[in-house]
Amino acid sequence: MGQDNRSREIADHLRGQILGMSAGTRLPGVRELSARFHASAATISSALAELTARGLVRAEPGRGTFVIGRGHSSRPDYAWQSQALGPVRVDADRASRLGAHGQPEQLPLSWGYLADELQPTEHLRRISARVARSARGWGLTPPAGSAELRRLIAAEYRAQPEDVQIVPGGQQGLVFAFRTLAEPGETIVMESPTYPGAILAAQSAGLRIAAVPADAEGIRIDLLADELERTRARVVYLQPAFANPTGAVMSEHRRREALALAAARGAFIVEDDWARHLGLERPAPAPLFTADTDGHVVSITTLAKPVSPGLRVGAIIARGPAGARLRASRIADDLGVSPLMQEIAFEFLSSSEWGRHRKRLRIALSDRRDALLAAVATNDDLQVPHVPQGGLHLWVRLPGDVDTRALSRAAHTAGVLVGDGSHYFVDEPPAPFVRLSFGAASPPQMAEGVRRLEGVLH
Repeated sequence: MGQDNRSREIADHLRGQILGMSAGTRLPGVRELSARFHASAATISSALAELTARGLVRAEPGRGTFVIGRGHSSRPDYAWQSQALGPVRVDADRASRLGAHGQPEQLPLSWGYLADELQPTEHLRRISARVARSARGWGLTPPAGSAELRRLIAAEYRAQPEDVQIVPGGQQGLVFAFRTLAEPGETIVMESPTYPGAILAAQSAGLRIAAVPADAEGIRIDLLADELERTRARVVYLQPAFANPTGAVMSEHRRREALALAAARGAFIVEDDWARHLGLERPAPAPLFTADTDGHVVSITTLAKPVSPGLRVGAIIARGPAGARLRASRIADDLGVSPLMQEIAFEFLSSSEWGRHRKRLRIALSDRRDALLAAVATNDDLQVPHVPQGGLHLWVRLPGDVDTRALSRAAHTAGVLVGDGSHYFVDEPPAPFVRLSFGAASPPQMAEGVRRLEGVLH
């Protein structure tokens, strides 16, 4: 009999005796119980731990183990914490879905990363093995990041290396940027619909969120101007290239107007540049950062999306005092990203494999997007307002009476993961939507996933 089974057997035997004891009765010591049950001290300790977990006894170090009375609550009371913690900031339901990829048997129609077969895994393994043997991978880099990696990223944004702060992924970059650029209680303006992780980052920073509608050309500049006037917000969050979830690309004239509006209002634009390397028919436009000379744009980029979800390396690019404050914030938090990860990122980005990977990825993602579009087109109830030319997602409109929360739960039960459209809106959604993703699922999985979604829908 294994130790776990034996300890459970002893716990069950003791439980029968404990139920007849009065509260406060002291149980025999471990040595005595070991002799009684002919079991090791470790087995007896495991049995007592199980009884403690059941709420039948309590251990008092140095004194022994005592019976808890039947009137004593066997469950801990955490009610005091709610008062001590104050109001809830972060939407737990939205947070539980962000990054969730379900079980292996579920079809990943809402997973914002690349499938295993689309990642350059073998090349990353070779780089990792080489870097792990080098002292550089185990040394200490400056808190802002390795000089080589910062120079590489700065070049793409026409920035100086000192403007670049390496961070452990784009999500943490958003948290740092929002927390540093605005004070708790202030307002941040976001395009709507938007990335749920940005909503969570703003909530975590204690910010109020004002939503401005967006269309196929990006955020509505006329409404953005009105919202900045109304709220006096100093931070605007945008995804100018292949926005999540719609795939929209900000038009050139709106890009110019957004920059002019930020300059006139003395505001920051946080540019979430997560999809820069995920263009399909067209490359992403130049970062907003490259058209800004006065430090109004703070850009955030990541390698977790175009390379591998496990490569948690990203960057914040910011000029002036804002950049200095962001770097100070990073030092206060964790003193920097793992040198090993930074070395892997630098080796990969500076290799010829990076260009070959992007070319393969463009072809593969184009095929998968088209396969998902074809699957969706078989059902008249599923409408795609805008065909994305990059990114990883389709934004799909449903019939007007569909409860997307209930639908996403039912789809989950049916073995298919879809993005609940309500999570992409700050306020009430104007219509029912779901986000379907083509980065992780294969074409056969997409066809089967849409078929199951149709079954749930009807």
